[in-house]
Amino acid sequence: MDLQSLRTRIEDIDKRILEALAERREVALAVARSKAEKAGAVRDTEREASLLLRLMKLGNELGLDASYLTRLYQIIIEDSVLTQQAWMQQGDGTGSLSIAHLGTAGSYSHLAAQGYAHRRQCNLQGISCETFNDVLKSVEDGNTTLGILPIENSTSGSINEVYDLLRHTHLHIVAETYLSVEHQLLVAKGDEDKDIHTIYGHPQAIAQCSRYLSHLDNVTVLSCPSSAHAMELVASSSEPGIAALGSQSGAALFNLVAVAQNLADQPGNQTRFILIQRESCHVPQQVPARTSLIMATHNQPGALADALIILRQHELNLIKLESRPMPGNPWEELFYVDLAVHEQSPKWQDALRELKAMTRFIKVLGSYADERVKATRVIAPEQSSGA
Repeated sequence: MDLQSLRTRIEDIDKRILEALAERREVALAVARSKAEKAGAVRDTEREASLLLRLMKLGNELGLDASYLTRLYQIIIEDSVLTQQAWMQQGDGTGSLSIAHLGTAGSYSHLAAQGYAHRRQCNLQGISCETFNDVLKSVEDGNTTLGILPIENSTSGSINEVYDLLRHTHLHIVAETYLSVEHQLLVAKGDEDKDIHTIYGHPQAIAQCSRYLSHLDNVTVLSCPSSAHAMELVASSSEPGIAALGSQSGAALFNLVAVAQNLADQPGNQTRFILIQRESCHVPQQVPARTSLIMATHNQPGALADALIILRQHELNLIKLESRPMPGNPWEELFYVDLAVHEQSPKWQDALRELKAMTRFIKVLGSYADERVKATRVIAPEQSSGA
């Protein structure tokens, strides 16, 4: 067969793979409905491991590498778990979701909102905002149902501006979602060989690529309100030698090309986003949950330790503890806490009563589905009761 015929054959195979993946997701949704009726847990990690082991054996017979299949099916299984969790919370898709996000189409917040809506079988009705505060205001005023905010990044850490805004809003955190962020250096087509003198990017993108940027000589790095703003600025300018930090999807949207890729200081760069709305949400018991709160302890030695001891006594898993200055009270701190627990859990309710009695201030921001999915690991046959 000639080269074009071989390429056509690959395209046909890829189409069948996509159709099979879509069919698999539909079956995963049917499984979610069955589990909801029987109050079954979303995950059966033992069965997942046995499934992966069988696939590796079958793949070996077909000449496929075991590590390749493991990476592939870990992604597929993660998609099934998150799809089932989303259905158990929301049910069948409502058609569209209105979500306020930072930046225009192509920004990382827009991409995260798009992924969140698609996982729920909904179309995204995105509303672009200039600032994080505008995102909150859009939801508070009823212009959108949801708002999405980046809250922490695996490279640059917590996004303090968002933490500070959460203290002053009556909105509830109702979901989280994660986005793999692969920063690229983007220029206008035809400008690939020009010497770059100015790079535009969102402050978080700049922070996450600090090591790469620090090694560039005679280059000015300027902040923009969002990654989409940076890409739009480069796309609309006729000035040679300017570039933007952005995503592959954004490059396609703004007709830009990448001259450098994978720029984040750490591999596997991810941003965690939270979704907020006016009403709180209910998380089914079979779905792992995360509860977020703010608290201020009394200004005395051991006050924070006493609060943490309460969590330990009630066997509550502390996921995150973040401190922020308390406005108007120099040298005093507010603490943002994430726990792996349902808000209605008796253990949490008992702990909350004790915390209210010994803290100056406490506010539950929301309880929502935990979207951290641990990768499926193969269990040796002699260790697996399902083998």
